Amino acid sequence: MELNELQQRKKELEELLSNPETFRDHKKSKELAIEFSKLEKEIADYERSGKDALPHNVIMEIRAGAGGDEASLFARQLFEMYQRFADMQGWKTVLIDESKNEIGGYKEVVFEIDGSDVYRKLRWESGVHRVQRTPATEKMGRIHTSTASVAVLPHARDVDIEIKPQDLRLEFSRSGGAGGQNVNKVETAVRIIHLPTGIAVRSQEERSQVKNRERAMSILRARLLDAKIQEEERNRAAHRKEQIGTGDRSEKIRTYNFPQDRVTDHRIKESWHNIPSIMAGNIKPIIDALGKFEAQNLPHN
Repeated sequence: MELNELQQRKKELEELLSNPETFRDHKKSKELAIEFSKLEKEIADYERSGKDALPHNVIMEIRAGAGGDEASLFARQLFEMYQRFADMQGWKTVLIDESKNEIGGYKEVVFEIDGSDVYRKLRWESGVHRVQRTPATEKMGRIHTSTASVAVLPHARDVDIEIKPQDLRLEFSRSGGAGGQNVNKVETAVRIIHLPTGIAVRSQEERSQVKNRERAMSILRARLLDAKIQEEERNRAAHRKEQIGTGDRSEKIRTYNFPQDRVTDHRIKESWHNIPSIMAGNIKPIIDALGKFEAQNLPHN
């Protein structure tokens, strides 16, 4: 069984063992207690073995960069591309926060992807994605270049990152729709500032303030864990920069050239054609190529 399956079974056992009906059946309660004990040991052994060295789930952030409205439309396309790819993989996508402009593009969008092996497959999507194409509003037929940045953050558990309550400042507001219109008269949107680092996160998509707070805390833990991982990798893997880039958010990693119907990943110097298919979520060949290159060229720890 995979770790997430073991943890799910553990959760089921906890619910059964906390049910008063279980205690009335002494034989059953004893069997469940023994299974629970074995399961705890199996989970501990699994984690110590390093099989689950990488997190499974991720929080992704996409922000429009240079290029105005065209950049925001590209940011939305990237979100839809990852959403469709996730659907193909059988993963679940949950929207956490979004900021749209008047034409429906994304100034910023934050979402979570849950599923098996998500982080390993998507971790190299972090960086600046560049698009070259002629916008619909361009009367002279000129090709414009726009960018959007993508951040792939590992989903952190409570045990991965310790956050002290006194290090947090919470702010509450109404959830807003496109153009700043209020879509909620209750202050359900939550913004959390981590005072030691200055990191600020926000969640507004849930209708409950409690759920938005949980989502915002998930983003904060993910960003803090990501910073920790980035620092560790900078300290121990100078070779990584030579092979697949620094992973810096400002690094241009890929170009989507619409006139030439070509997507190029600059880190591994490979290109793919059929952009409509790629933007429809068929990015598995790109993901596989990056994974293969990583396996062949990066040192294993």
